[in-house]
Amino acid sequence: MAPCLSFFFLFLFAFSAIPANSLPTFFPGAAYQSLIKQAKISKPKLPFKTHYFPQTLDHFTFQPKSSKLFYQKYLINSDYWRKGAPIFVYTGNEGNIEWFAANTGFMLDIAPKFKALLVFIEHRFYGKSMPFGKDSYQSAKTLGYLNSQQALADFAVLITSLKQNLSSEASPVVVFGGSYGGTWFRLKYPHIAIGALASSAPILQFDKLIPWSSFYDAVSQDFKDVSLNCYQVIKGSWAELEAMSTQKQALAELSKTFRTCKSLHSTASARDWLWTAFVYTAMVNYPTKADFMKPLPAYPVQKMCKIIDKIPSGATKLSRAFAAASLYYNYSRSENCFKIEHEVDGHGLHGWDWQTCTEMVMPMTCSKESMFPPSGFEYEEFAEQCQMKYGVSPRPHWITTEFGGERIQKVLKRFGSNIIFSNGMQDPWSRGGVLKNISSSIIALVTEKGAHHVDFRSATKKDPKWLIQLRKQEVEIIQKWLNEYYADL
Repeated sequence: MAPCLSFFFLFLFAFSAIPANSLPTFFPGAAYQSLIKQAKISKPKLPFKTHYFPQTLDHFTFQPKSSKLFYQKYLINSDYWRKGAPIFVYTGNEGNIEWFAANTGFMLDIAPKFKALLVFIEHRFYGKSMPFGKDSYQSAKTLGYLNSQQALADFAVLITSLKQNLSSEASPVVVFGGSYGGTWFRLKYPHIAIGALASSAPILQFDKLIPWSSFYDAVSQDFKDVSLNCYQVIKGSWAELEAMSTQKQALAELSKTFRTCKSLHSTASARDWLWTAFVYTAMVNYPTKADFMKPLPAYPVQKMCKIIDKIPSGATKLSRAFAAASLYYNYSRSENCFKIEHEVDGHGLHGWDWQTCTEMVMPMTCSKESMFPPSGFEYEEFAEQCQMKYGVSPRPHWITTEFGGERIQKVLKRFGSNIIFSNGMQDPWSRGGVLKNISSSIIALVTEKGAHHVDFRSATKKDPKWLIQLRKQEVEIIQKWLNEYYADL
């Protein structure tokens, strides 16, 4: 799950003082959800076979409709597996499962060593795993079955059934979670998974466990570390954009500056477009070329700041910020204009709005030190918007009630085991992650230059030494878990 990329709706109004619930929505492990439509994009060829599992709609009640079945998609690679060998399971994030499989080459890289069966399970209500087909997003009556507890139970039921069908019940299972799914699955179902590798898991991003400004402070620091001028230009660009919101003909001028395919209807659209580019670029500031959110060069934050720093100081800050953001949207140089108000969702992330309006309440604010305009968070405003959109009220304390988080060092030390928390400090989600070892078997692996899920990416010849070492440590720890499991057998 994810991840998992601020978790609040996009509303198109001017931002003289940006309300918290207007901050762009990012999944932890998605670009402006309330504006985008599902895109039809080409899917990569992957070394997996596609299967569908008849999954129960509601695992926790016994009403007649609870036993309704839907078909949950999962992918399998058995090229290296033999009966009794481990099963590595990716607990799907909020998006199409092929997208995550294509960006989790680490599991394919290590499968031969462990002779592991690889399984990627799609999260309910995403991709092709729609319990009510095209009507899955029709209303709260259908979306009410979209929550983390149901999703984790899906994984548990599917894994158990798969092991029985393979006549390999003794095969140990290790779960891999991009974001929080791996951690929570290990904690809830320790009898099914012997361990979990949780990459970029912001399990402390909830309630009041960390300062609410942490996420955007981290994004800002990524840019500031590269170039103070770059940070200052971006920080100053919002005021220039805000000033345009009060000017006649401003939208026509802004449309021209931003090279939009169609005339803009709101300056907020340009704001969100810039905001999204800077946040996601910080998240995926990988040391090699990648195509996770968008095609990007190695260390794209540095490339963005280089663009800003090279432009003469006489240019407006807004035009320089636009030039930098264009790298995110058009590094491949295939776009002649930008569909700023008609951006498409190529990864099937559109269910995340519902989750943030129900259980995934992650309060976020922008401090004065941030390169984004200062903003606060008011639960009442947020809840009102959720009521307007879905007719439901968020439960801001549910996640910490269901999964914990308070005094996590002491709690997990007493009952948890076999979890790797991997975080890269370039990733703004790392501030909500576990950054210190909790016990001898709950290990925090932290890299200063790491970005979102960087360890899950396929190994390349250009990988830096710190990334090679990180993956080596993860493999050694997983091997230790398996050795202990087989020794007990």
